[in-house]
This record gives sequence, structure tokens and C-alpha cells, in this order.
Amino acid sequence: MSCLMVERCGEISFDNPDQNAKCVCMLGDVRVGGQTGVPAERRGSYPFIDFRILNNTAHSGEIGTKKKVKRLLSFQRYFHASRLLRGAIPPSPLHFLDEDYLGQARHMLSKVGTWDFDIFLFDRLTNGNSLVTLLCHLFNSHGLIHHFHLDMVTLHKFLVMVQEDYHSQNPYHNAVHAADVTQAMHCFLMEPKLSSFLTPLDIMLGLLSAAAHDVDHPGVSQPFLIKTNHYLCSLYQNESVLENHHWRSTVGMLRESRLFAHLPKEMTQDIEQQLGSLIKATDINRQNEFLIRLRDQLNNQNLRLEDAQDRHFMLQIALKCADICNPCRMWELSKQWSERVCEEFYRQGHLEQKFELEISPLCNQQKDSIPSIQIGFMTHVAEPLFKEWSHFTDNSPLAENMISNLTRNLAKWNSLQHTQPSSGGGSSDSNSNKINDQTGQGTENEEQTGNEGDTP
Repeated sequence: MSCLMVERCGEISFDNPDQNAKCVCMLGDVRVGGQTGVPAERRGSYPFIDFRILNNTAHSGEIGTKKKVKRLLSFQRYFHASRLLRGAIPPSPLHFLDEDYLGQARHMLSKVGTWDFDIFLFDRLTNGNSLVTLLCHLFNSHGLIHHFHLDMVTLHKFLVMVQEDYHSQNPYHNAVHAADVTQAMHCFLMEPKLSSFLTPLDIMLGLLSAAAHDVDHPGVSQPFLIKTNHYLCSLYQNESVLENHHWRSTVGMLRESRLFAHLPKEMTQDIEQQLGSLIKATDINRQNEFLIRLRDQLNNQNLRLEDAQDRHFMLQIALKCADICNPCRMWELSKQWSERVCEEFYRQGHLEQKFELEISPLCNQQKDSIPSIQIGFMTHVAEPLFKEWSHFTDNSPLAENMISNLTRNLAKWNSLQHTQPSSGGGSSDSNSNKINDQTGQGTENEEQTGNEGDTP
């Protein structure tokens, strides 16, 4: 593997006429506002760093491997390396825990179970530490620290690692999104239909998977990585590439922080495997697979939450709902998320256009308008899933609130689309077809209910 990595880094150069090599080289640049210049610390500028990491990992034994595995595959490793090469000392992220709970932030945490929780405001009040602050609070309020005998400083260290491995340059896939998904997951775990069956392990897995489900996301899609021959695609054989990377990165941070070092080995292995199953369930290409299985189990009334496998499946569904719950938030919050995700799409499209690649679906700013993208996503992805979730909860107040918000937001986007000039943006029907292709609707085997080996 070392030889392959060194060869890969050696081949990537802006003097290389190969367009795909250039695109892999520029992958990190899409996260810095689409700037056209090449920063000095661009990933790939220091190929010897890859060799040093791989060489040290290969000869440092099990302990060294655990400490290096996260950085080995990280999209950030050159960023961290270049800071050290410039002599800059990263500021210590370990702040006093009590500081995050003062004033308005503490007041907001008292309402963390309400659906209108404003994660953007909370992130500002915590000075950009929304994910760490939220998880520390939830682990404490759910009694997880006491139940699993967790060391608070070690927990905080791990959460800081997770938060820092998100890229703030991404308009959408950043630590604020992770905090938003975690807050939504907390709300779903409190649903009466589910909460009475959950064990402390279920709750911890739900919160951890939500917090880390997009860690180290590069701000581009899996198809982009595939067509630019990114090494992660070879590593994971083009299957749930990003989700596998998020999971493996999370495992690396768990081992490096030694958060669960005091637990039995069998238990830590089970935690790691279940986290993988949960995080990989967020792959949008598997949307139809999970929707069909959920609908069948609800219609046949054979969902038994006393059974660990059925509970795990509902945790997967809860995480999928939390991951795409933006259309179900109140308009003021939902609109911000819609604009952010489309901005990230457009940045990828600009990068593809720059290197004369085919622009990915939903990424053409000249043809794919925000209203049309949102209408297609809400109609064909969000609405079907949340209707089944509402069915599962017996139309709980929270589920009714989410469906009501989704209906109002969809009407607003339809209204905005009709007020746009006729020459701007693609039609919602066109974008609906693109979304259907991405989510597997109409292409998946209707009898398929799961991938072997995914659910423990």
C-alpha cells in the first residue's frame, strides 16, 4: 500500500497533462470557496508526508497504527502537515467545559429537545463549538457518562477530534450540520414509541453515529471521487466510499482517544461494527432499500423493538431521518440549509466545469435552481421517508409537526420557483429524475430489504 500511495502522490502535479490527476490534486481546493489560485499548503504539495505517515505506521506496531489510522486516510492530513511545516502551532482546542454552558447557550440547552432548536444561533453562542458542547450535554443528560464509566476529559478530547475533522470551509457538510443531525437524533430517540425500548448502548450509538456520520467530508460527492480516480474509491471498491471513510475515521479517533479502552474488547468491537452499520445506512444510494424495508415491516406489523436487530434497524432509520430532516425544520432554518447544500453542489459543478468534466446532476448553477432542487428532494426523498416515520410513531406530535413544516416549505419553494424568470433554473421534473437516479428509486430490486453483513 505504501508504494501505491507514494506513486500516487508522485504522479499528481499541476504540470501533469492528465486531467484526472489534476482533479484529484484540486479536491481540497473546492472547500476553500472555489478559489482559482493554488495555495502553498495545497494537499499534495508534500508527497514525503504520505511516505512518512505510511512508513511510521507500518513499523510502529498496533499502538502506532491506532494513532495514525485516522490521519492515514484523512482529507486533512496535508493541511495539518503544512501547518507544522510553516511552524504554526495549532491552538489547544481543550477549553473549560463550564464556559460553554454560560448564559444563553445554557438556556438553549434546556430546550434541546424542542424541534425549533436553532443550531446556527447555538453555534454562535458556543464560539463554533456546537458539536462538542451539545454532545457533552447529551451524554450527561442521558446518563451515559455514569453508565459507561466514561472519563469526562477523554470524552471531551474525542469530541474535539470529531469536531475538528469536519471542514468548516464546506457550506453544508461541516460540524454545524453534524450538530444539527445530533439534535434531531436526540428528538427521535425521545419518541415514546421508541424510547421505552432503547438501552443505554442504543442511545450512545445513536448520538455517536449522528455526530460522526459525515466526519472528514470533502464537500464533493462519491461520483466525483470515482471519476477523478481518488484512492478511497479503490480502497472501498466504489461502494459507499464516503460513508466507509466516515466510519473508519471515527473508529480511528475512538482508538486514538482511548474513550472505550476500559471496556471489554468484545464490547468495543461491537460498538465499532454497529457504528459502521449506522453510518453506512446514510448512503443516499440506499434510500429506496431502507424505505421499502420500513414500509413492509410497518404494513406487516412484524417490527419487534424488543429484538436488538429491529431496534438497530430503527436506529438506522432514525439516523437517515435526522440526516435529511432539513425540509422538516421551520422555514427560517430550512431555507438556510437548502441554500448551503446547493452552494456546495454548485462549487462541485464549478470544479467539474473547470477541468472539462461532465457536470454532476444538481450541480449546474445555470440549470439547477435552488427551488427546483428542493422540490425534487422533498417530493421524492424526504416526504416518503417521513410519512413512514410518522406511521411508525403513530403520528406523534413531533412527527405531525415535521410533516406540517415539510408541507409548508414545499409550498414556499413551489411559489418561489414560479416567481423566477422562465430562463433561470431547471424544472422540478428534471431534477426529480436526477434525484430518483441517485436514490435508487425505480432501479432497485423491489424485494431487496438489506445488504448482507451490514446490520449486526
